[in-house]
Amino acid sequence: MQDIPAPHIIITYCRQCNWLLRSAWMAQEILSTFSEEVGAVTLVPGTGGTFTIKCDGTPVWNRKTDGGFPEAKILKQRLRDLLWPDKDLGHSDTTSSRK
Repeated sequence: MQDIPAPHIIITYCRQCNWLLRSAWMAQEILSTFSEEVGAVTLVPGTGGTFTIKCDGTPVWNRKTDGGFPEAKILKQRLRDLLWPDKDLGHSDTTSSRK
């Protein structure tokens, strides 16, 4: 099996809740914004209302603890802050998201 390049983002979604399309859209947003930086995005079907996003094992979003689904802008800011703090996100950026 071939190694998965880092950073590896895993989106686990509830298949019973039909959140595949939402997960695929989030993956598209991540890949569009970080096309040169991201190694891989994987969608993993789960159950029980799960919707989590992890990057190399580090939690980025959890629907149950973060209160719902992330807006694309917030997700991009969290990933940027975690991995590439100096990257400018253009229109998705705000001064409040920068440290």
